[in-house]
Amino acid sequence: MNTILSDEDRHLIFMREAIRLSQEGIDGNHGGPFGALIVRDGEVVGSGYNRVPSLSDPSAHAEVTAIRDAGHKLKNPHLEGCVLYTSCQPCPMCLGATLWAHIEKIYYAATEQDAAEIGFDDANFYRRLGFVYTKVEIPMVNLLREEAVTVMQKWFTKQYRIRY
Repeated sequence: MNTILSDEDRHLIFMREAIRLSQEGIDGNHGGPFGALIVRDGEVVGSGYNRVPSLSDPSAHAEVTAIRDAGHKLKNPHLEGCVLYTSCQPCPMCLGATLWAHIEKIYYAATEQDAAEIGFDDANFYRRLGFVYTKVEIPMVNLLREEAVTVMQKWFTKQYRIRY
Protein backbone atom coordinates (compact mmCIF):
# COMPACT_ATOMS: atom_id res chain seq x y z
CA MET A 1 0.00 0.00 0.00
CA ASN A 2 1.35 3.43 -0.95
CA THR A 3 0.90 6.06 1.69
CA ILE A 4 0.63 9.60 0.47
CA LEU A 5 1.94 12.07 2.99
CA SER A 6 0.42 15.49 3.37
CA ASP A 7 2.63 18.56 3.15
CA GLU A 8 2.18 19.01 6.90
CA ASP A 9 3.39 15.45 7.55
CA ARG A 10 6.47 16.02 5.36
CA HIS A 11 7.32 19.23 7.22
CA LEU A 12 7.09 17.39 10.54
CA ILE A 13 9.31 14.55 9.26
CA PHE A 14 11.98 16.98 8.05
CA MET A 15 11.84 19.02 11.26
CA ARG A 16 12.19 15.90 13.37
CA GLU A 17 15.25 14.97 11.33
CA ALA A 18 16.77 18.42 11.99
CA ILE A 19 16.08 17.94 15.70
CA ARG A 20 17.58 14.42 15.55
CA LEU A 21 20.72 15.93 13.98
CA SER A 22 20.95 18.40 16.87
CA GLN A 23 20.96 15.44 19.28
CA GLU A 24 23.55 13.61 17.14
CA GLY A 25 25.83 16.64 17.28
CA ILE A 26 25.72 16.88 21.06
CA ASP A 27 26.06 13.11 21.48
CA GLY A 28 29.30 13.29 19.48
CA ASN A 29 30.52 16.36 21.42
CA HIS A 30 30.70 18.38 18.21
CA GLY A 31 28.94 21.49 19.47
CA GLY A 32 25.71 23.05 20.63
CA PRO A 33 22.24 21.55 20.25
CA PHE A 34 21.51 22.66 16.70
CA GLY A 35 20.76 20.68 13.53
CA ALA A 36 19.59 21.64 10.04
CA LEU A 37 18.45 20.22 6.70
CA ILE A 38 18.17 21.67 3.22
CA VAL A 39 15.33 20.12 1.21
CA ARG A 40 14.50 20.48 -2.47
CA ASP A 41 11.45 18.86 -4.08
CA GLY A 42 10.93 16.63 -1.05
CA GLU A 43 14.51 15.34 -1.02
CA VAL A 44 17.22 16.16 1.52
CA VAL A 45 20.11 17.76 -0.38
CA GLY A 46 22.12 18.99 2.60
CA SER A 47 22.39 18.41 6.33
CA GLY A 48 24.50 19.44 9.25
CA TYR A 49 24.78 20.07 12.95
CA ASN A 50 26.66 22.62 14.99
CA ARG A 51 30.43 22.07 14.87
CA VAL A 52 31.72 25.38 16.22
CA PRO A 53 33.93 23.99 19.03
CA SER A 54 34.95 20.76 17.27
CA LEU A 55 36.20 22.68 14.21
CA SER A 56 37.29 25.83 16.11
CA ASP A 57 35.20 27.68 13.52
CA PRO A 58 32.72 30.32 14.71
CA SER A 59 30.85 30.04 11.40
CA ALA A 60 30.23 26.27 11.67
CA HIS A 61 26.62 26.64 12.79
CA ALA A 62 24.16 23.90 11.78
CA GLU A 63 22.50 26.02 9.10
CA VAL A 64 25.82 27.02 7.55
CA THR A 65 27.11 23.44 7.53
CA ALA A 66 23.86 22.28 5.89
CA ILE A 67 24.07 25.08 3.28
CA ARG A 68 27.69 24.16 2.56
CA ASP A 69 26.72 20.50 2.18
CA ALA A 70 23.84 21.31 -0.18
CA GLY A 71 25.93 23.70 -2.27
CA HIS A 72 28.65 21.08 -2.58
CA LYS A 73 26.22 18.29 -3.53
CA LEU A 74 24.30 20.47 -5.99
CA LYS A 75 27.50 22.13 -7.27
CA ASN A 76 25.83 25.51 -6.94
CA PRO A 77 25.97 28.18 -4.22
CA HIS A 78 22.44 29.31 -5.11
CA LEU A 79 19.86 27.00 -3.62
CA GLU A 80 16.72 28.27 -5.32
CA GLY A 81 13.78 25.98 -4.72
CA CYS A 82 15.23 24.81 -1.42
CA VAL A 83 13.75 24.98 2.07
CA LEU A 84 15.70 25.14 5.35
CA TYR A 85 14.56 23.09 8.35
CA THR A 86 16.45 24.07 11.48
CA SER A 87 16.13 23.05 15.10
CA CYS A 88 16.39 26.69 16.22
CA GLN A 89 15.51 30.08 14.80
CA PRO A 90 18.53 31.18 12.75
CA CYS A 91 20.99 33.67 14.22
CA PRO A 92 21.78 36.77 12.12
CA MET A 93 24.80 35.06 10.49
CA CYS A 94 22.78 31.97 9.53
CA LEU A 95 19.89 34.06 8.29
CA GLY A 96 22.35 36.02 6.14
CA ALA A 97 23.78 32.77 4.73
CA THR A 98 20.23 31.59 4.02
CA LEU A 99 19.51 34.77 2.10
CA TRP A 100 22.81 34.55 0.18
CA ALA A 101 21.92 30.97 -0.77
CA HIS A 102 18.52 32.11 -2.09
CA ILE A 103 16.65 29.61 0.08
CA GLU A 104 12.92 30.16 -0.26
CA LYS A 105 11.50 29.32 3.16
CA ILE A 106 12.60 28.53 6.71
CA TYR A 107 10.98 26.13 9.16
CA TYR A 108 12.43 26.41 12.68
CA ALA A 109 11.69 24.73 16.01
CA ALA A 110 13.15 26.46 19.10
CA THR A 111 13.23 30.25 19.27
CA GLU A 112 15.99 32.78 19.82
CA GLN A 113 14.69 33.16 23.40
CA ASP A 114 15.08 29.41 23.95
CA ALA A 115 18.71 29.66 22.79
CA ALA A 116 19.31 32.62 25.11
CA GLU A 117 17.92 30.66 28.08
CA ILE A 118 20.67 28.05 27.70
CA GLY A 119 23.44 30.61 27.30
CA PHE A 120 23.71 31.41 23.59
CA ASP A 121 24.27 35.03 22.59
CA ASP A 122 21.77 35.23 19.73
CA ALA A 123 19.49 37.73 21.46
CA ASN A 124 22.48 40.00 22.16
CA PHE A 125 23.45 39.94 18.48
CA TYR A 126 19.88 40.66 17.38
CA ARG A 127 19.81 43.65 19.75
CA ARG A 128 23.24 44.96 18.67
CA LEU A 129 22.25 44.76 15.00
CA GLY A 130 18.83 46.31 15.57
CA PHE A 131 17.44 43.14 14.01
CA VAL A 132 13.71 42.52 13.73
CA TYR A 133 12.52 39.17 12.35
CA THR A 134 9.25 40.62 11.09
CA LYS A 135 11.23 42.69 8.55
CA VAL A 136 12.83 39.62 6.95
CA GLU A 137 11.42 38.97 3.51
CA ILE A 138 11.57 35.20 3.69
CA PRO A 139 8.67 33.11 5.03
CA MET A 140 9.40 31.50 8.40
CA VAL A 141 7.24 28.91 10.15
CA ASN A 142 7.61 27.61 13.71
CA LEU A 143 7.18 23.83 14.21
CA LEU A 144 7.84 21.35 17.04
CA ARG A 145 9.34 23.88 19.45
CA GLU A 146 8.96 21.67 22.53
CA GLU A 147 10.80 18.75 20.90
CA ALA A 148 13.77 20.97 20.10
CA VAL A 149 13.75 22.59 23.54
CA THR A 150 13.97 19.11 25.09
CA VAL A 151 17.25 18.50 23.22
CA MET A 152 18.52 21.96 24.22
CA GLN A 153 17.83 21.18 27.88
CA LYS A 154 19.71 17.87 27.57
CA TRP A 155 22.71 19.78 26.23
CA PHE A 156 22.42 22.43 28.97
CA THR A 157 22.47 19.81 31.74
CA LYS A 158 25.22 17.74 30.12
CA GLN A 159 28.15 17.53 32.56
CA TYR A 160 30.90 17.83 29.95
CA ARG A 161 29.26 20.12 27.39
CA ILE A 162 31.57 22.41 25.46
CA ARG A 163 30.68 26.07 26.11
CA TYR A 164 31.55 28.70 23.56
